[in-house]
Amino acid sequence: MRKFRRKKIDDADLDITAFMNLMIVLVPVLLLGMVFSQITVVDVKLPESALNEAANYEKNHQVELVIRQDYLLVNFPQGVPVKTIYKKAVDDEAEEKQHDFALLSLTLQEVKRRLLEKGIEKKNITILSESDTDYQTIISAMDTVRSYQAVVAASVVDAALFPDISFGDAPANTDTSKAVGAES
Repeated sequence: MRKFRRKKIDDADLDITAFMNLMIVLVPVLLLGMVFSQITVVDVKLPESALNEAANYEKNHQVELVIRQDYLLVNFPQGVPVKTIYKKAVDDEAEEKQHDFALLSLTLQEVKRRLLEKGIEKKNITILSESDTDYQTIISAMDTVRSYQAVVAASVVDAALFPDISFGDAPANTDTSKAVGAES
């Protein structure tokens, strides 16, 4: 009978130096990246209840922006059109039209000026959009109604327009040919 001797097998050492080198580089890079990522939060308020009498009074004197597929409609007081702003071509070669947020800003500045002349300090606006309005249009509208750039003492500053924004669904689309200030 033969005796079989098994050779002793040494256990291999686990080499983790490459992994440790990776972690030493990766952790600071990730931490530095976190410093540069910021989240902007916009406070949004829901419209007040229609049951409250004070809310009804405020509702009648509400500035509204109705976002439609083909145009923007500024109302003040609620339901009374001030200006209809139709989409415009970005340049002569472009077939696609976009909402004219620059004209919207000028219109809202004029509404704000008229209100201030009457002694009314308005800070709230209601944005009413159709259900198929794209996200970027809503964000651009929010940025436009909140503030505009003004020159004060030879420097550009953000002046407040209507920073308190409420949202709602746009009413059913009706004929806008009677709207004041309609542009084609």
